[in-house]
Amino acid sequence: MAYRKTPAEIGRLEAAREHLVTCATSVVTEVGWAQASVTAVADSAGIAAGSVYQHFASKTALAVEVFRRAAGREVDVLGEVLQGPGSPVERIGHGVEVFARRALENRGLAYALLAAPAEPAVGAERLDFRRRYRALFARAVHEGIEDGLLPAQNGEITAAALTGAIGEVLVDPLDTRDEEAAEELLVELVAMALRCAGAPPAAGQP
Repeated sequence: MAYRKTPAEIGRLEAAREHLVTCATSVVTEVGWAQASVTAVADSAGIAAGSVYQHFASKTALAVEVFRRAAGREVDVLGEVLQGPGSPVERIGHGVEVFARRALENRGLAYALLAAPAEPAVGAERLDFRRRYRALFARAVHEGIEDGLLPAQNGEITAAALTGAIGEVLVDPLDTRDEEAAEELLVELVAMALRCAGAPPAAGQP
């Protein structure tokens, strides 16, 4: 009879795997993908480097899991905002602000997700998640067009432009700690996003 793990053993393995992913995420946040070696992650988790391979077949597999988890959280948050209450224009502006603010509050991880050099498998995940961001923005843009709040346009192109511009605008500020400048950047970024979608400027917006 083949050996079958008990529920307790499965629970311990799952807990150990979760702890490893958490530690790996912290290491990537601090040093980036290139320096997040298996040894560095194992040291952070308090285990031997060889034990990492009990949970992940390779460093690449672990890196992909870290990216999927972290990027997945950002997609979920953005989705909640863009599909939440308010007009489509309000949701687009709020979505851009929330996304950017979360990036500026966790700069190391945001840089890793948006732009840090990474192995091809992580790069492929980055492209996949950019498509998910675009799909969320595109839906909101189409709703704005249908409601007469935005001019007729190709919503997918606008969403792609928004996704690319937001990432590009954020990359350099992620290296700074000037909070006043960060707040100014948020205002400008939201205004830029709304201009890109064709929304009329609100009072007080640049």
